[in-house]
Amino acid sequence: MCAKKNVKTVRNKRPPRIKLRGFNNLTKTLSFNIYDVCYARSPQARKEYLEYIDEEYNSERLVKILTEVSDIIGANILNISSQDYDPMGASVTILIAEEPVETIKPDQVLAHLDKSHLCIHTYPETDSRTGVSTFRVDVDVSTCGKISPLKALNHLIDSFESDIVLMDYKVRGFTRDVKGKKHYIDHKILSIQQYIQKHILDNYQCVDINIHQENLFHTKMLLRDFNLDNYLFATAASDFSTEEKARVKESLSREMTEIFYSKNIY
Repeated sequence: MCAKKNVKTVRNKRPPRIKLRGFNNLTKTLSFNIYDVCYARSPQARKEYLEYIDEEYNSERLVKILTEVSDIIGANILNISSQDYDPMGASVTILIAEEPVETIKPDQVLAHLDKSHLCIHTYPETDSRTGVSTFRVDVDVSTCGKISPLKALNHLIDSFESDIVLMDYKVRGFTRDVKGKKHYIDHKILSIQQYIQKHILDNYQCVDINIHQENLFHTKMLLRDFNLDNYLFATAASDFSTEEKARVKESLSREMTEIFYSKNIY
């Protein structure tokens, strides 16, 4: 079950702003693994599925998604690098800064290049033995300063067919206030879930593994609803016998369970 207690309280209580000596040196990184799972009945259907995914989530589409993320978190784009791969897959990396691009000085740019960035990689694959096909998206949103990658959570989940979502959020480094005291985090957080909209959480079963003393937070989500028609590529459940539907549903369920727990169970 999703742990939703104290979410409203945490959202409404904002800690007082810390008066810093200089630039906020905290690095906040949000990492996603997003999975879309489906069943392709024949070798030709599996081939077409991979082609469909490769075209649907090409580098141009990924640039659009990450540009939207940049707008949402309030970052300014410094540079965009994108690449499509043969036979399939794509990658995009965007360097970002907190300050408006026009006002950035050369030394500030260098300070941002290795810390503030958005990147995304796609990994389509299919299992010829079971017919189960899995599309994985890896996303990293890393910011330095006041802007927070947590604002991009809901948009990224909505941007993909997210059957399973594995998320890690880590705050690294420290920043000093005007009195010289080091601060290892500048915001209150109990769980990544408190930043996910309720209508999204209601669709998933969620598990948290949080190490608060290390400013490390992990949440994984598995879609609750299992309508077989939503998991079939180039066919419909009505084309299957009762026995085949049960077998396909079992194969999909096993695949999703193993991905969710990150281990081979069956």
